[in-house]
Amino acid sequence: MTIVRDRFWIWGHEAGSHTTEEWGVPEPSRITPVEGAFYMGVPNVILVRYGGKPAAPYHQAAVPFRALRSVVWSIVGAGGTSQDEELGHVLDLAAELPNLTGVMMDDFFLDPAKHDDVAVLSLDQLRAIRKRLGLRDRRLTLPKRLDLYAVLYDHQLDFPVAEHLALCDKLTFWTSSARDLANLERNLDRVDALAPSCGKLLGCYMWDYAPKQPMPVETMQRQCELGLKWLREGRIEGMIFLATCICDLDLEAVEWTRRWIAKVGGGRI
Repeated sequence: MTIVRDRFWIWGHEAGSHTTEEWGVPEPSRITPVEGAFYMGVPNVILVRYGGKPAAPYHQAAVPFRALRSVVWSIVGAGGTSQDEELGHVLDLAAELPNLTGVMMDDFFLDPAKHDDVAVLSLDQLRAIRKRLGLRDRRLTLPKRLDLYAVLYDHQLDFPVAEHLALCDKLTFWTSSARDLANLERNLDRVDALAPSCGKLLGCYMWDYAPKQPMPVETMQRQCELGLKWLREGRIEGMIFLATCICDLDLEAVEWTRRWIAKVGGGRI
């Protein structure tokens, strides 16, 4: 039996990653990614390197993640940062982190009007990465391959990214500003057309990062309820709440989301 909570993820950054100066949050957090997941009642974490943290190798940093249901670890960090042998460090975790199920490429796509490339990695680099995601040495009961995830924002829907997305297993879709969530239904139609082969996960911000202000509770409620509807219809595979590093700031939208997860999380899909 699959329950709703099993399809919920939380986006994880190290404590204090989001600051008042950069994002307008009230104060830096002290909560770790795994603590944030347990506080919110979410069993799955996407851990994304932010500002160089955590630093590779990841063995000690990954120990607490053994307590979770599923873990996805970034190979392209926040801001589209890519480090040499990042994938190698993450693949090293596979033997000791049996709940590692995928790798994430954050802030992956680039504005072609400002860059020579449309993505942080080329199509050939993506093909090479896909070849390394097989895990033949894992026990029979464990996944034999890690899924390749990418981030796509609403303002990137017109970018020529279809070929890159065709090489990804999962697409996580994010609406950059709360005011644009009014277009969420229409934009998900566009996502389906752009990436028909990808499994979709809906990204739900709990802070309105673009204008650096609190996420209105009514807006949080709308995106969560739409996401749950699509999850039950099979249109999306999961929902992601961002981020652990604001979970201890006593924000209204975070606390509303925590209560909502507790209310709906035990329901069947």
